[in-house]
Amino acid sequence: MKTKLGIVGCGFLGNIVADAWKKGLLPDYELVGVTSRTRASAEKTAANVGCTVCEDVDALLALEPEYIVEAASVESVRAMAIPVLKRGVNLVILSIGAFADLDFYAQVKAAAVEGGSKVHLASGAIGGFDVLQTVTLMAQAQGLPETAGIETHTGAKGFRNTPVWAEHLLTDTEKTTVFTGNAKQAIATFPRRVNVAVATSLATTGPEITGVTMHSVPGWVGDDHCITAEIEGVKAVVDICSSTSAIAGWSAVSLLRNLSSPVCFY
Repeated sequence: MKTKLGIVGCGFLGNIVADAWKKGLLPDYELVGVTSRTRASAEKTAANVGCTVCEDVDALLALEPEYIVEAASVESVRAMAIPVLKRGVNLVILSIGAFADLDFYAQVKAAAVEGGSKVHLASGAIGGFDVLQTVTLMAQAQGLPETAGIETHTGAKGFRNTPVWAEHLLTDTEKTTVFTGNAKQAIATFPRRVNVAVATSLATTGPEITGVTMHSVPGWVGDDHCITAEIEGVKAVVDICSSTSAIAGWSAVSLLRNLSSPVCFY
């Protein structure tokens, strides 16, 4: 019996998951339906892979999926996570930035407990959550101080429409540090660019302690995220450089394969 799967969000990332299923890379799942912000997007994806197009999340839930992959937006997570989890449906989340609101994060965890469901945070554009959590657990168990943070290099255009934007970033000849602070401050400054900062802080020392540094680099394509978690005797460094956001969509595919595999890598 295959596990029923649904997708919310039929943009670039959602279609990576749908196409992976169509190509047989998720053999233990049955893609029962998709929904998206616009019906046209959902119809296109559904027609391509051969599943049901759903008007909204409620219509998708009517198909009784056991897992829903969210590849839409922070707003979508905020709207659907609690009712979906209370229905006993597991969620794979890409828009981790939704959990920058720690009160909402607590409500989501309570909803999962109530519904007997799980929230799976896909590694997205970074990864290494396993080793980061391990270092933090060691720190807590042994009463050791821990330092954790993320340093990001990205192209200047990525900072448009943010409080740090300045025209000179386009013509600078050297990298410019545009932000230094903790994850909580980064969340307030870059509400739509914080998936990686939120993920790092949740996996390690928390938003008020986890450090965040962002650099604007002339001509840079994509993002380079370097995460460090360190205690006495152990230093973990996770460095991911990607010129495409496709890695985020594929991380959801990898997570689903792991969940259904007799051998799991964490």
